[in-house]
Amino acid sequence: MVISFIGGYLNISNYLLFPILGFLTFSIAFISIYGFRASLISFSGLLALVLSFAHTSENLEVYQYALFIGIGGIWYLLLSTLWFQLNPKAQTEEALNETFILTADFLDTRRQLIGEQPDRDSLQTQLMTLQSALTEHHQTLREILILSRKSSGKSNYQSRRLLVFVQLVEMLETAVANPVNYDKMDLLFKEHPEFKTDFQKLISEFSHQLRSIAENINKSKLFPSNKVLYDAFKMLEHDILKFKNENHIEDYERYLMLQNLLDYQKKQFEKLKKIKWLLGNPELTSDDFIKNDKLKRFIDSQDYNPKLILRNLSFRSTIFRHSLRLAVAVMLGYGIGLFFDFQNPYWIILTVIVIMRPSYGLTKTRSKDRIIGTLIGAAIASGLVFTINNPYIYGALGVLSLVVAFSMVQKNYKASATFITLSVIFIYAILQPDILKVIQFRVIDTLIGAALSYMAMRWLWPAWSFMEIGDSIKDSLKANTAFFKSISTYYQKKGIVPTSLKVNRKEAFLQTSNLSSAFQRMAQEPESKQNHIDDIYELVVINHSFLSSLASLSTYIQSHVTTEASENFILISEKINDNLDKVCSQLKAINFENPYTNVSIFKPEPFNFPINSITTDVISQTDSERTHKEAHLIWEQLYWLFSLSEKMLKLTAKFKVD
Repeated sequence: MVISFIGGYLNISNYLLFPILGFLTFSIAFISIYGFRASLISFSGLLALVLSFAHTSENLEVYQYALFIGIGGIWYLLLSTLWFQLNPKAQTEEALNETFILTADFLDTRRQLIGEQPDRDSLQTQLMTLQSALTEHHQTLREILILSRKSSGKSNYQSRRLLVFVQLVEMLETAVANPVNYDKMDLLFKEHPEFKTDFQKLISEFSHQLRSIAENINKSKLFPSNKVLYDAFKMLEHDILKFKNENHIEDYERYLMLQNLLDYQKKQFEKLKKIKWLLGNPELTSDDFIKNDKLKRFIDSQDYNPKLILRNLSFRSTIFRHSLRLAVAVMLGYGIGLFFDFQNPYWIILTVIVIMRPSYGLTKTRSKDRIIGTLIGAAIASGLVFTINNPYIYGALGVLSLVVAFSMVQKNYKASATFITLSVIFIYAILQPDILKVIQFRVIDTLIGAALSYMAMRWLWPAWSFMEIGDSIKDSLKANTAFFKSISTYYQKKGIVPTSLKVNRKEAFLQTSNLSSAFQRMAQEPESKQNHIDDIYELVVINHSFLSSLASLSTYIQSHVTTEASENFILISEKINDNLDKVCSQLKAINFENPYTNVSIFKPEPFNFPINSITTDVISQTDSERTHKEAHLIWEQLYWLFSLSEKMLKLTAKFKVD
């Protein structure tokens, strides 16, 4: 409302208009330093600024126009609050439904990775993308459930949904967990393809049941039966036992590997059964509730300190560069519109603020989608205008197109741009008889706005991802290190699972997801700006593999009674921590902007990892199969973590330092 009021009085000399327009654009865009919610307010302000150029004072004075904008905002706030009171569960149910679907997709992709695959790299990339999306949904759902519980107190509904969410988070961790490395699994499944088929069918059934639960989330009677899963487990147990009896001791390690893999699937089954039970609306006891003091640690509060403004007034800040870039593009766009005397020059700057994003890849994609969508919309509108000449139909089509456009803006921007164009053209068709001229200028303005956005993003203070990818790698590694230290400490001390372990797990998944997103942005940028992309991709994959191994350890030690931690476990854990600390130190000094690498080959300190002797000793000292499985999994994972930490040391040593 304030911006609409200010913008309404910008009918001044161009000598003053352009610097004021640039300053206002920069200031409004700069609000985004305060996080996602601030970025929405920023976009609303930019939209209000642009639309104030469309207002003429023939019917309403500027203060009246701004007042109506404010009243409209209050009306929508009241309407959305009323709708929430009438249907308070809608947001939770939608977010939960999407999380179920994404979890099912993630499991399905993991299923495809079982056994030797010709396109494993593409599947791994797809898996990382899904994991990033799933982690974002977890963040959203976590906020919805925890904040609503804080505001409305404990309720059976919210507590049940929160417990369902906890099971879904643990399902992700268990799905990420891998009891052995893929090379050993590939060899086993190649020789015994029946196990590959059995495990794939089992995971496929998990995926199918999650989708079915999502479709019937409030109809527990329609949930699929557990019988199919029970039968699948019986078949697998029978085949694994037969494998043990036929192959005896020479393949005992493979037998342990299969048993550990089966145990992970059984844990998934337990979580699935608990989800079904919780969605069946049981009456919970006080012991079932999660205490609020624990929940607070899972929510990250936004820093609204005014000093954040001063800290970001620098070219090192991505938001600062974006705000400056946007301000210049808006001034240029409006100047072009005035110079060529376009019908609605503000359409150019409207296109600029809608398309331009801090990320090059997203701006490029949105520019392309916006142009294609506008051209399709203009073609459809031209055809309809020739066949329809009724202002009431134009009005109905305009409103309908606008509703469809807003509903699709997050899922399919190209389709959304098509319907926005249709809506604008139909609304203008009511006001102006020469509709073809409106269509013509709409297309031209969109082309100019999209071209300006792309060129500004490409050449005006660009913030290439390779300049920031080091921080993302470092943050992910720090989170993984903290998670590993929590696991190591818990394995040594035992007892109740500390909340700190779960918080560190959440942070590790979140930072690994952020790293994947940062790399995807880098991969969308020009090849000349993709410094060290192969080595960085390897670091991203290693971080994901590291998290997978940590998830294996975390899931196992939380769900099994484990033996006392040996001196070797403590020694090797310290060695892995030492490697990770060295990698972090190297990352701080690396200059990713330097396209060259070191010629010398890094040689890590010699360390004799006694994996085979430890596993053999444990097997020979006891007849307990449970202890054998523990020794096999723990030492396999420790060896894998140690190998990955050594790989990271070698990789980071290749980069030039400042």
